[in-house]
Amino acid sequence: MSQTVEPNPDGPFDGPPYDVAVVGAGAVGLAAALALARDGLRTALVGRHAPVADGRTVALLDGSVRLLRALGAWEALEPQAAPLTEMHLIDDTGSLFRPPPARFVAREIGLDAFGWNIEATRLVEALRARARAVPDLTLIEHDAAGRTLVEDRAVLALEGGGRVDARLVVAADGGGSPLREAAGLAVRRWTYPQKALTTILAHARDHREVSTEFHTREGPFTLVPLPGGRRSSLVWVAAEARAEALAALDDDALARAIERQAQSMLGAMRIDGPRGLVPMRGLSVPHPVGPRLALVGEAAHVFPPIGAQGLNLGLRDAASLRDAVAGARDAGADSVLAGFARGRALDARLRTGAVDTLNRSLLTAFLPSDLARGVGLLALSTIAPLRRLVMREGVTPRLGTPTLMRG
Repeated sequence: MSQTVEPNPDGPFDGPPYDVAVVGAGAVGLAAALALARDGLRTALVGRHAPVADGRTVALLDGSVRLLRALGAWEALEPQAAPLTEMHLIDDTGSLFRPPPARFVAREIGLDAFGWNIEATRLVEALRARARAVPDLTLIEHDAAGRTLVEDRAVLALEGGGRVDARLVVAADGGGSPLREAAGLAVRRWTYPQKALTTILAHARDHREVSTEFHTREGPFTLVPLPGGRRSSLVWVAAEARAEALAALDDDALARAIERQAQSMLGAMRIDGPRGLVPMRGLSVPHPVGPRLALVGEAAHVFPPIGAQGLNLGLRDAASLRDAVAGARDAGADSVLAGFARGRALDARLRTGAVDTLNRSLLTAFLPSDLARGVGLLALSTIAPLRRLVMREGVTPRLGTPTLMRG
């Protein structure tokens, strides 16, 4: 069993330094801590457990589900998740080059489902429950207040006093990462003139395990299945003013607006969960490591909630870090972190570029952009080998797939 401990205000915890201290108790931080402790590394998870109910769900792609299964968390999550057996893309931009809807079927690449959709708070709660049961994992429910380097270790100061010593600190502390900023790592930031409205819906017709994404001139409008057949999650990306106006509607008016935007494909709608309004922004860190520091999740990369790539990329960070550290005498050695950084930088750059290109292509009425996007969707619909290649790479990249995510 793991242990939850209180810091000693006069010095470090008893015993030698931890091999790894993971800072941040969200889904990626929890997964990283579980993956590292699974191999017997003495691991501390530093951070307060504070999930936010904002109507957001996460589509866990096949590789992420394999990771969660290896971590012993999937058995508790599976009954709360809906399989995504098909994905449909519909061009609703009004473009002159409007292609027919593109349909992707998981069976075509030998999968029962591309992934499974689950409410974000349920995912964090299940991972937290699993963390409490794992040996070699200590839960420290305090925020980190800073990091210093002392000889062969990093020292984390804790809010309220106390410290944690570790060979390696893993920053899973979000897009505003204080650890990243204090380390002075180079960061590229950008914004979009959009916000994403998130919520959970009940609807009259069965979703049939089909995720549908409408490409509109203001951004994607996506309906993703939830368990039970007649519940779905919504991510509606719209221009900032319109998104704010939608968020200000009462439940009945918002449900009608969603039904219109969805072309009544799921019948009458009802708001069936909390709402969120998410700014659309991007962030990338070209070299996601520093002295005895590795960045994972949104500390290393942030991009719009499009294509189910954000959390899945963060989970690949966690699984890749486990591979890099496994068997190393010193988890924070420069050579260990250099290998981790090389693999993660390429994956993050490719995913960030793909999502950014798609989103920006929707925001412009520039005819060549519309033509390129239309031709691309048409090619995916009609060229089976290309479609299968794109589906496989979208679900689990073959290049550099971490051990715990392999089939």
